[in-house]
This record gives sequence, C-alpha cells and structure tokens, in this order.
Amino acid sequence: MSDDTIRLVTIGRIIRRRRRLLTLLALVGALAGYGTSLLFPPRYTTSASVLLPGTWEERELLTQTEVATSSVVVDRAAATLGWTGVSGADLKEQVSAKATDGNIIKISGTADTPERAQRLSDQVAKEFVSYATRIASESADPEATQELAALQKSVEDTSRRISRLADAADPGQTVESVQTRTELEKLRTALREAINTLEQADPAEDQAKNMVVMGSAARPTGEAPPTRTQLIAGGALLFFLFAVVGHLTAARMSRRLRGEAEITAALGSALLGTVDVPVERPLHRMEGRGPRAWLRRLAGLDVRWDIPTPQTSGDEASRRIRYRRACSRLREQLPSPRRLLVVFPEGDEIAGRAAGQLVVEAGSDPLLRAVAVSVSRPMVPDRGFESGALVVLSAGSWTAGELSGIAEACADAKHTVVGIILAGPVRATRSADDARHAAVPALADLDGELDDATGVTG
Repeated sequence: MSDDTIRLVTIGRIIRRRRRLLTLLALVGALAGYGTSLLFPPRYTTSASVLLPGTWEERELLTQTEVATSSVVVDRAAATLGWTGVSGADLKEQVSAKATDGNIIKISGTADTPERAQRLSDQVAKEFVSYATRIASESADPEATQELAALQKSVEDTSRRISRLADAADPGQTVESVQTRTELEKLRTALREAINTLEQADPAEDQAKNMVVMGSAARPTGEAPPTRTQLIAGGALLFFLFAVVGHLTAARMSRRLRGEAEITAALGSALLGTVDVPVERPLHRMEGRGPRAWLRRLAGLDVRWDIPTPQTSGDEASRRIRYRRACSRLREQLPSPRRLLVVFPEGDEIAGRAAGQLVVEAGSDPLLRAVAVSVSRPMVPDRGFESGALVVLSAGSWTAGELSGIAEACADAKHTVVGIILAGPVRATRSADDARHAAVPALADLDGELDDATGVTG
C-alpha cells in the first residue's frame, strides 16, 4: 500500500469501517484485563516518614535507605507483626524506601488491606530507627569513649580545684585578687567548652540517636496501581491499538495492485479509460452462506476498509460521457465490428456494475456480453461468436497473480484482451438512480453467463 496508510485519515477510515470488529476486540481486551485483575488481588500502599536531623551527604542518605529495607529490619518487623504465613522474605518484597528533600526517609509498605499496609509501614519505620541507633552506638570506638570519660572526670576535678583556689585567694578587693579570680573563672569556662566540643566530636552517633518517626502512616483510601479499572481499560486499549496496527501492517504488506501501470502489465493490454460507478454506502463483498459468512458480516469484515472514501460524483450525463468515450476508444482498437466478451472478476461489484453499463452504452457497436470470471479458478467461455475480451475491474482489489490468471484464461479460450477499463466508486446522488436502473437489464442474464464462465454451455 502507498504512504496513505500512515495518515490520520486512513486511521479514521479503519475506525469507521471496522468499528464492529474494533468494538469486539476492545471488549475481548477488557475481559482479558478483568481476568488479569482476578489473578492479582487488590493492593494498598502507604508511607511513614523518618526525619534525620543534622547534615547528611547524599551517599549517607542512600545508605540509610538500604538499612531501612535490610533483612534485619524487615525480619524484626515481621516478628513483631506476627502475621500468619508471612515471613520476613515475603515482607521484603512489599517494603521500599527512598530519600526525599529535607533529610527524610519515606518507608512505603504494601499489603492486601489498608490496615495492614499502615501497620507494616509504621512497624518498619520503628524498627529502622531502633536498628540505626544501635548501629551508631556500636560503631563508636570503645577506647575513644573511655578516654572521653576520663577526660570529663579530669575536667571536673580541675574545675573543683579552680573553685578552691578562687576561694583561697585574698577575699579583699585588691586588684591582684580580682584579677586572679577572673583568670580562674576564664579557665573553668574554657574547660567546659572544650569538653562540650569533645562530646560533639562524633556527629553520626548523635544524628542517629536523634532520628524520629514523623507520626503514623496515613491509612490508604484507594488501591495501588494497577487497579482493576486500569487493567480493564488498559486491556481494551491494548487490543484496540493492536487491531489498528494490524490493519495498517496488512495494508502495507498487501499485494493488491492499485496503479494503472501495474494493472496493465499484469493483464498485458492497454488501458482504454476509467468509468465511475455511483454507490450510496460502502460496498460489501460477495460472501457465501453459513456460519463463517455470518460471523464476517457480524464483525463488519464484509466491508472493504482500504478503499478511499468515494468522491462526490457529477451528474448522470457526465458519467455516461465517460462510458461513451471508453466505447469509442474500444471501437478504435477493433479493425471491424466484432462481438466481445466483457470479463470482470467475480465478487467485484463495482466492476460488475460498470460492465452492465458498458453493455448498455455500447449497444450493438460493438456488441458486448458481460461474463463474471472466478479469480480462484478462472474460466472464460470458448471462442464462439465473440472474438476478443474486454477486462473491467476496480483498482486495489486484485493481485498481479489473480489478474494474470484471468489473462491466461482468456488466452486459453483464444480470446485476445483488447483493452482494460478501470471502474471506480463515486458517491451517489439522486440523479444516479436512473443510471443504476439502466444497468439492470444488461445484468439480468448474468446467471446464465456465469454458467458459461464455468465451462457450461447455456
């Protein structure tokens, strides 16, 4: 197919002419989505926030998120919750954590009920704070802790000695005594500031000790995606898109001939002209009877979608002029008045109508007889009074192999293909009724000609 397959107008044509099939496939997709939702029960998700005070680097926050979802934390939460048949390994798949702005770790829990999701998030957050605090305490250097304690004790002893020295100083108001007491007080203040600085020398430990859970997790009010509604809608949309893409792919891979040069090459003859056939609605393919044909009609597959929307036709007079010009060119191709077969593919309704109108317009110069030929097993009546064949068909309906088969059938029956006429559908107008009725007498005897086309004399 040409580049027309990727245009929006083509997609619109697919939706209009295949709306039954697309609706059925969308319903099948919705049912598939509903069935999928039954396999996956509803899930609910909520989050608890843990504040990490102080200054933290990004890599330290990432480390804390890994700690929050570690097996130790999750196993402790599972043991505390005590849910039957639920182990720490099961909960690990239902717990996640991420660092957000403001040094906040959001711990999310997913469960089959809102209550369980809330309890899971809260419990994991508590276990995380407890475990992180214990890690910070255990990671402290024991020797440094002992040295800090000893230093604190020495500072306290020194502070008491300073107090005794200040009391022992001359209680008078001499300049020397006041200066001495002032210097001793400065020394005591400096020692206290030094010990406070040493106590803050390990900020990680203090930050871990100051972690706090920022309230209980909110109880979820809706299911976590994908919800049942989302699965149903997604299934319907997926099947709908697959159907549209499938139509476009099939059109791209179609081998039906649309160009005049391709058609003339397949039949081995010249194009004598194009004629218009008025239609009021999309043409239906001629299908057989039975359940398969009924299903095709139910799904709308009996209507061709890959044929462009017919253009508005002119009046009846302009259409008849095209037929007369085609007959005139046909007469120019014949050395003398002859009888010809008008061969059109069986099932091509457009070509059948055009053939009937040609028979009417040609009259007896030349004398034409319309014959429908099956494309699956082409058979043309043997040469009798007729001494040639005129092939009438619509573009975009037949492959090169099918048209070559018709040409070979004409050659086997000793009919020379004297020309080709392409028939195209146009949008019907009120004035088109008389033209269609005029073609009826010429097509009234097609049943007998179909017998001739299958090799049966009538």
